[in-house]
Amino acid sequence: MEVFDSPTRYYPSDALSLDELAYWIAFSRVLGIGPVRFKHLLDFFHDDVAAAWHADSKGLAQAGLDQKTIHSFLRQRSTITPQQELEKLERLHVQVITWKDKAYPKLLKEIDHPPPVLYVAGSLNEADQFALAIVGTRKASVYGRQVTERFARELAKGKVTVVSGLALGIDAVAHTAALDAGGCTLAVLGSGLDIIYPPENYNLARRIVDSGQGALITEFPLGVKPDAGNFPARNRIISGLARGVLITEAPLTSGALITANFALEQGREVFAVPGSIFSPGSAGVNKLIQDGGAHLVTNVKDLLEALNLFMVPEYVEMQAVLPDDAEERTLLALLGHEPRHIDELIRESGLPTKTVSATLQIMELKGMVKSVGGMQFVLAR
Repeated sequence: MEVFDSPTRYYPSDALSLDELAYWIAFSRVLGIGPVRFKHLLDFFHDDVAAAWHADSKGLAQAGLDQKTIHSFLRQRSTITPQQELEKLERLHVQVITWKDKAYPKLLKEIDHPPPVLYVAGSLNEADQFALAIVGTRKASVYGRQVTERFARELAKGKVTVVSGLALGIDAVAHTAALDAGGCTLAVLGSGLDIIYPPENYNLARRIVDSGQGALITEFPLGVKPDAGNFPARNRIISGLARGVLITEAPLTSGALITANFALEQGREVFAVPGSIFSPGSAGVNKLIQDGGAHLVTNVKDLLEALNLFMVPEYVEMQAVLPDDAEERTLLALLGHEPRHIDELIRESGLPTKTVSATLQIMELKGMVKSVGGMQFVLAR
């Protein structure tokens, strides 16, 4: 199955050279080198990831790797060509985001040992820092679907990004309701981006990417199959991307409860919608509430109050007009509500003519400034 052709396209790291990025990608392919060991290697080799990749057994041992891990790494290294891995991702338009990049999700970066590398198809945006995860059973009842649809729809309308795991049942309902409401949604996979699982949700995955309303995210490289052992790691990212986790319907053995446990470990709030005492599908959420592991919620207002998310639309609007770089900040300081000619702005800013012209165009698109004719500009608000 092909990788999605993301509208945002492939882009290189904003903090690493392409050569460095190739080695980060290569390390993400090595089983046994997780976030903790990778951080030890970076620290020991002073952020020289190429030196870490090419190190011999002695150097790896000095960096703190045990002999079993060293042997495994050397064996796997012989089968991986970093530059080829990078070229493959570029060809398939898969985005790569590392710890070092500004685009790395802020909430995920706060957890203990976040994934060093994320693979992304689709669009991430500033509002994703106001995200709430909705998870639950794959065998959703009519009640579970109705509850999930209502919460996801109202959260999306309030500019809260809905995070879930692309599974059948509750996950799929949450993603779909958020999209239908015109909101954003993030789907976290337990496989590489070229293997959409379950296949029944392929069209939903494509819609998330093609709509520009969200993204598919995974820590697993291309070709990694959705093995059962991958899903606890997937659940950890779901909760890590969100300010809280809502479980709308789950039996006692549901994987959604694993996500709730990760959320609690990460210091996130956990919420649950109560269900019928006669329904096995609600036994997990009811017990979670009974044991004090989750706040009982019956409407979106409960969630927004607990997480202080009432002002998300205003914050998102405000962020859209904040300057992104030094050129925007310089021009913003020179503009007011009285028209200023572009020649004045060029002269007073000391910036090249092309830079001023291009920056003003971008600022106008962002709603920061307004052209009033005759090459004159004013603040838009």
